[in-house]
Amino acid sequence: MAGLELNRLRKSYGAVEVIKGVDLSIMDGEFVVFVGPSGCGKSTLLRMIAGLEEITGGELKIGSLVVNEVEPRDRGIAMVFQSYALYPHMTVYDNVGFGLKLARAPKEERDRKIRDAARILQMEHLLDRKPSQLSGGQRQRVAIGRAIVRQPEVFLFDEPLSNLDAALRVDMRMELAKLHQDLGATMIYVTHDQVEAMTLADKIVVLNAGIVQQVGSPIELYQRPANLFVAGFIGSPKMNLLSGSVTAVDGDAVTISGKDMANVQLSADAEAFKVGDMVTLGIRPQRLHLSGSGALVGQVVLVERLGNETNVSVSLPSGANFLAVLDGDHVLQPGQVVTFDFATSDAVVFDVDGIARYAQA
Repeated sequence: MAGLELNRLRKSYGAVEVIKGVDLSIMDGEFVVFVGPSGCGKSTLLRMIAGLEEITGGELKIGSLVVNEVEPRDRGIAMVFQSYALYPHMTVYDNVGFGLKLARAPKEERDRKIRDAARILQMEHLLDRKPSQLSGGQRQRVAIGRAIVRQPEVFLFDEPLSNLDAALRVDMRMELAKLHQDLGATMIYVTHDQVEAMTLADKIVVLNAGIVQQVGSPIELYQRPANLFVAGFIGSPKMNLLSGSVTAVDGDAVTISGKDMANVQLSADAEAFKVGDMVTLGIRPQRLHLSGSGALVGQVVLVERLGNETNVSVSLPSGANFLAVLDGDHVLQPGQVVTFDFATSDAVVFDVDGIARYAQA
């Protein structure tokens, strides 16, 4: 297996630059997820690593080898695409081993690797079937098996679960996590689904418009987003963001207020603010709780009672909406005036440029 180093990696199509100087280290054995909205450059970056897109600038290393000019087949990678791309006239056995057959691997070696991959993916009973006899999840396992038999240094996955229904996606997520655990391989996975990113990744790379916004563990990105983009993208439901202004700066705390909130004193990097600065308050929906008196007062718009939790959409005085996710079942009615509070340690303050300003450690 191998790690990767991306140094100032760039990709342009004519005058349009789509990957804008990406620096990234991926350790041997890490499961790294590229995540971001459609068009952010995540699949392009993956295809650059695979050798399917030419690198315009910068340097890409796989292990100790610079691979900018190395052919895809010589990079020690295997890629699993969104489309299964199975040969319909071949059995699962032959589909999994087709690449080995092209490489003229001995029959005994080919058989051993195919059966080892089938055992890892728990599909020994499928080896004699044709793709038309398989479910979507089974077809995706065949595509993954085809990658495993190559024994690559790096596995690349380009939105492999997007064609599956919701229940199968959950099952396949668990299978991919177990596969990584069993193989200990370096894996890079592209998705627009931040739930997949949160559940699979050792490390998440958040991309927007070809620029890396933040790199870190799932919990780090959830608890300490670097900016408004990450705060709004990571987490389900996304973080509530409310506008306000600084009314006081004191030591390592700032006090903010606004049309939608009473005075709130937050721990922050106070040196980054002065009185009158426009700011944004961020608070996760799960961190809000009903209170007799609190920082936020609004009118209930919609209630979703799910049994184990209650989702409450609330309209604020400015006309902005926010969402609260409350533990347990709560009986609330549309039009009802409610008050919410939160621990100030759970809130994040973003400056006028959208940068999170945490208290200095």
